[in-house]
This record gives sequence, structure tokens and C-alpha cells, in this order.
Amino acid sequence: MTESVVTADCSASLHEVGELMRDRNVGSVVICEHGHPAGLITDRDLALIVVADGVDPGEQVREHATRPLVTAESEMDIEEAAALMVQHRIRRIPVVDGETLSGIVTLDDLAARTGDLHLAQHMTAEVAKAALPDFYFHQRGG
Repeated sequence: MTESVVTADCSASLHEVGELMRDRNVGSVVICEHGHPAGLITDRDLALIVVADGVDPGEQVREHATRPLVTAESEMDIEEAAALMVQHRIRRIPVVDGETLSGIVTLDDLAARTGDLHLAQHMTAEVAKAALPDFYFHQRGG
């Protein structure tokens, strides 16, 4: 788990969140409402929202963050967190202790932690397959 999590308030603009990602060199930001984690937005989300969909970068991130936020509890073991990520088709999962944000775990973190290359490849493939079904089942000839 990475304990240093980049967060932004839900009233921040898409532009401000993009600047935060650039300045802190991260690919995702946990969006907080009333001081508690409420959503997540990734660099890919921003590209699709602002560039592909033409949304005004001045709009608040509140309406565009992924919700509801899927979280892992701080006392969860690696297998439980990995299962949540595969089940929900996500590559990042914020870690909470009650309602307090404790850190964030990525699919790459779990793969490195387990040291099991086969498991890491399987998890990555499952999340990617779930997120990109057309690519896996049509474009690849499967």
C-alpha cells in the first residue's frame, strides 16, 4: 500500500485535478467530500471526459469521478484486495480505516508484493478483459 494518497475536494475543477496529477506525478486522485473519500478519477478518465467528450475543464470533478468508491479495509489481506479489484474491474483501490483514507493499492503493487508472476499476469488479464471486452473477444479473434 502507498500511504501517500493524492486527494482533491469534490468541488475542484477537472483542470485543477489534472494539474495535481501532473505536479504530483500520479495517475489517479481520490476525490473527497466532507473530508471523506467519495470517488476516484484517473488520468484516463480525464482524457476521455475533457478531450473525447468535450466537457469543460472548469467543471467540478464531483460529477465525473467514479462512484460509488470501491475501497479495501486496512486489515484486509492481499487476496481479498485482489479479489475486489478483479470483481469490480479496477486497477486501483483506496484503503480505508473506518472512514479515514489510509492509502491506496494498485494492481501493480499487488503483483510486486506477491512475487508471483503468474498470479500478477492473471490478475492484470482479468481486469483488462473485464474493462475491454470488445478488444479481448473481437479484435483479438477470441
